Amino acid sequence: MQREEKQLDATLEATIMRVNDLKTSIASMIFKLEHEYETLNWPNFLDNFALISGHLTSLSKILSHDKAPNLRNLTVLPLRLNPEKDEELLRLTEGRIPTFAHDSVPDYLRTKLEPQVEQKMMQLEAKAANLNHEASHEYNKQVTQYTKVISHVWDIANKAREEWESEAGNRATQAQTSSAADTHALVAAVGMGKGLKSDSVPMVQSNVNPVPSGMMVGRPANQQQSGGQGPLGNTQMGQMNKAPSAIKTNIKAASQIHPYGR
Repeated sequence: MQREEKQLDATLEATIMRVNDLKTSIASMIFKLEHEYETLNWPNFLDNFALISGHLTSLSKILSHDKAPNLRNLTVLPLRLNPEKDEELLRLTEGRIPTFAHDSVPDYLRTKLEPQVEQKMMQLEAKAANLNHEASHEYNKQVTQYTKVISHVWDIANKAREEWESEAGNRATQAQTSSAADTHALVAAVGMGKGLKSDSVPMVQSNVNPVPSGMMVGRPANQQQSGGQGPLGNTQMGQMNKAPSAIKTNIKAASQIHPYGR
């Protein structure tokens, strides 16, 4: 008798622990659905659902263990009923049950479903039992079609994910064909002239206007030979003081290009 009581106590303790874990997981999932629904994504929801499923599996293993007593054969009887508020009961039930009175005991210690729920279940079971072969075949056909559609969508999603992962891997392995530093340097050089050096002398255009050949008739020879007098000589002196131009100019004397020599 003591051995059975010890097994029952151990089973109840393990069951209470698993039920508390299950309750915590369900509360966490409900909190996320109510407060984090904007940022909650499908993988996180599946993780929480898998955690709840794991707790249920562990609870089922504890109840189906060989050494665990069959709780269905046990009966729970209230030892004391009190209509007054019980602080200890309120603490144990986390504020859900303030009193353990005659009106609440049948609901809390119920071993069967409520009459309304039980009647609804019986109606559904009778409806399922009265289905003919054609109706069941039609239902099975619809289930098969839905399963096929879901499988097709699942294959498309997996294929798209593989393509995205492949493209991301290819982008990561491609050699870099640009340099950010060179781009910034080029923009600074074009926009602000940074890093540019002027090694060539700017070109100076000659302001000497060609002199018509007819205007040179009757000019004294001393003025033609003198390079430092007259407007032409002054222009040449001004050009000598300037930086040398990249374009070479060859100005011939007027006597050489005049068709009528003296």
